[in-house]
Amino acid sequence: MGFLDFLFSVIKAFCGESSPAEGERPTGEQRPPRPQQPQTPLTGAWPSQAQHDRIRYQDQNQANQQNEHFTSLRAKANQEGDAMARCFQQSHEAYARRAGALAKELSEKGKQHERTMEALNAEASAWIFRENNSDSKPGELDLHGLYVKEAISYSDKAIKEARQRGDSQIRLIVGKGLHSNGQVAKIKPALEDLMRQHNLPAEVDPQNAGVLIVQLA
Repeated sequence: MGFLDFLFSVIKAFCGESSPAEGERPTGEQRPPRPQQPQTPLTGAWPSQAQHDRIRYQDQNQANQQNEHFTSLRAKANQEGDAMARCFQQSHEAYARRAGALAKELSEKGKQHERTMEALNAEASAWIFRENNSDSKPGELDLHGLYVKEAISYSDKAIKEARQRGDSQIRLIVGKGLHSNGQVAKIKPALEDLMRQHNLPAEVDPQNAGVLIVQLA
């Protein structure tokens, strides 16, 4: 071993092996796997017609049911209903006190409030029914925003008209009851009962639980 080789061996003994240069990796060391970017799942398909209709109905119905004109009519009708109940209760109490004239007067006031309430509700139901069904398909009836009694009346009329046209079925859009008190559907069971009275087979649309399909023939 020459002098220079001896000198290098001494330096290595004191300083140790050199470290890899910055940015380099020691031989044999594997690079950690590069993190993969999350993949956006491809829905791959446009919404089905049923999904498209469901979205359209939901958006439109929410707008209609929150319309200021409609909500105002319903609020005024509720006020008349409360006034009617008070008059009838006071009339009953007056009759119990043998104040016949007062009882009759209060009863007449109650009946007037009742007529006003019914007129306001009729106007409200006609408005929202017209708005909800302005772009409905043939053989389809949207009943959102109606009270049970109103929904039954409109459905009964629509079924008679559909039968006169010779339609084989009618689709009643009853909703899922999400906006009802306690989120319990009221229109759907009432209409199912109505169909049983008419001996008409009715089933829930498997693609939309808020639609009742009624077979007419």
